[in-house]
Amino acid sequence: MSHNTYPSRYTITAALPYTNGPIHIGHLAGVYVPADIYSRYLRLKGHDVAFIGGSDEHGVAIPMKAKKEGVSPKEIIDKYHSIIKKSFADFGISFDNYSRTSAEIHHKTASEFFEKLYDQGDFIEEVTEQLYDEEAQQFLADRFVIGTCPKCGYEEAYGDQCENCGSSLNATDLINPKSTITGGVPTLKKTKHWFLPLDRYEEFLKEWIIKGHKNDWKPNVYGQCKSWIDDGLRPRAVTRDLDWGIPVPVEGGEGKVLYVWFDAPIGYISSTKEWAAREGKDWEPYWKDKDTKLLHFIGKDNIVFHCIIFPSMLKAHGDFVLPENVPANEFLNLEGNKLSTSKNWAVWLHEYLEEFPGMEDVLRYTLTANAPETKDNDFTWKDFQARNNNELVAIFGNFINRVTVLTHKYYNGIVPTPDEFSQVDKQTLETLKQFPTIISDSLDRYRFREAGQELMNLARLGNKYLADEEPWKLIKTDEERVKTILYVALQIATGLAILSEPFLPFTSKKLKNILNIRSSTVETISWEDISTTDTLLPMGHQINKSELLFRKVEDKEIEAQLAKLEATKKANQHMEKEITPQKETITFDDFTKLDMRVGTIVEAEKMPKANKLLVLKVDTGLDTRTIVSGIAESFSAEEIVGKKVTVLVNLAPRKLRGVESEGMILMTENQEGKLVFVNPDEDGVGNGEGIS
Repeated sequence: MSHNTYPSRYTITAALPYTNGPIHIGHLAGVYVPADIYSRYLRLKGHDVAFIGGSDEHGVAIPMKAKKEGVSPKEIIDKYHSIIKKSFADFGISFDNYSRTSAEIHHKTASEFFEKLYDQGDFIEEVTEQLYDEEAQQFLADRFVIGTCPKCGYEEAYGDQCENCGSSLNATDLINPKSTITGGVPTLKKTKHWFLPLDRYEEFLKEWIIKGHKNDWKPNVYGQCKSWIDDGLRPRAVTRDLDWGIPVPVEGGEGKVLYVWFDAPIGYISSTKEWAAREGKDWEPYWKDKDTKLLHFIGKDNIVFHCIIFPSMLKAHGDFVLPENVPANEFLNLEGNKLSTSKNWAVWLHEYLEEFPGMEDVLRYTLTANAPETKDNDFTWKDFQARNNNELVAIFGNFINRVTVLTHKYYNGIVPTPDEFSQVDKQTLETLKQFPTIISDSLDRYRFREAGQELMNLARLGNKYLADEEPWKLIKTDEERVKTILYVALQIATGLAILSEPFLPFTSKKLKNILNIRSSTVETISWEDISTTDTLLPMGHQINKSELLFRKVEDKEIEAQLAKLEATKKANQHMEKEITPQKETITFDDFTKLDMRVGTIVEAEKMPKANKLLVLKVDTGLDTRTIVSGIAESFSAEEIVGKKVTVLVNLAPRKLRGVESEGMILMTENQEGKLVFVNPDEDGVGNGEGIS
């Protein structure tokens, strides 16, 4: 694809993250790393790019989180917006503007958008029955209700979406709905709302997506859109009965807000306005000029909103361009399990940046190499370590270190003048020239994994070239040849410095500094220059001191991360364990009938042919009696002899496997789910003493 086939202006949006928690690797792999690679790549090719993002601060998730933490929704959005914005900046996500939907400009933009569609008669007004929580005295929108999904039977589907099968739902579709506020069963109550009649846009969507984008949209995106359209589109509510959000700006809208999925994508437009005002630009061409290419980077759970609902809104409004492409990714799992904010099963970006300082690019590289582009993928800490140690350190870092160290050692850091080029030299330099096109071809098709691996192939080319030519041996016999070898190797290093910028921006900057690119002798080298210029780093140019681009990740660092996840898993298991319901009430007289005494286990042996049973002899102070206990899977016979235990001594005897058991030992489970003895304080408590 030649340079001229591109429109010169791009508006690139990345899904607005909810401010109900920080950013984790699933968000990065699905949306922000590919969007950033693409934006940086286009800028390098000289295009006019507006890379737009922001925090989505409305929707039910926010007041739910606020309720849980006992604070106001405003405190929640302020807390998480600042964490998210800072971690994006620290990680090198190069937004031209990162806004928030609580901003005044957004409230104004979204309200005006709604009013225009309202005035044009693009909405239908309906009184419908909605789920209502009598105890909380509020309607149950979206995530305030859970129940069984009517499509797949998943028992914890939300009122707007089933996270198991991905189906978009209405709260009234749920089987056995339950309020997440009070736990009560909701009733149905009449309420008035405005709906966008998507059925009116069916023909437009068929023409635009089914005919227009069959061959250039990703199969997962096209397939999901086609099934939605084939299924027949129905009106979609654009307002909600909530007190958190943008108030419905028309008569009769009191006590209602704009539905978050109507308001959030308009956030891309308001964020662009905010950026343009700050930079002294005109925002309109980025959204209204037909030559502008609009791209939405999202995860697969947002396809319907960005490909069906938002384009229908833009079409209804009439002034805006439609998205050229929506390169949605599948989901990333973590160590075999689904990422979950609520269960803390995640690698949080702000924590990663603290625990692995200066290693932003390692995470970017691993997430790109493992991107869930066509299917769900798995992030593991072992893979992270292997990608770093075996690829970034051993291939990329090793090549750069060798070439820069040798240039300093032999030529005081000055690019040597080459002698005659051998066939291998010519072939190597010719191969270098092909890489901008190879990488561009992958990026133009949104194949970021492939593009990242092609970049690593350029580092492999350099490494192989040095290993084959062995300048450290030749220096003793043929110094002229070594000059040529290092000259060629330095051209590859320069190519890496430029082409790595979209993928490894921190490394690229470091490498440009080592090679002293941007100094008086070397003007800025462009993406295209690598394909067309014979000399990227001229002879006589002085490079700076060599420094390591990457460091090894040690086993102990990986073990610490795995231990952290194991602790999370245990905490979740403990939380998920169902507490046994309270038994029926007993009187004090019933309680006084129980005779519990302290005893000591004096003998213990395994019950033959029984996995769970131990036969114990227990000194109760009254006598030594036999008690059969089902604890053999938790304790060996040897380890419990001599243990003090609490015994219910007046339990009626009962035969177990032919052995009469005369009492019961009291046990409980600890937080890890292991059986432990209900242990009397051993100091000064004698056998036979009662428990009261």
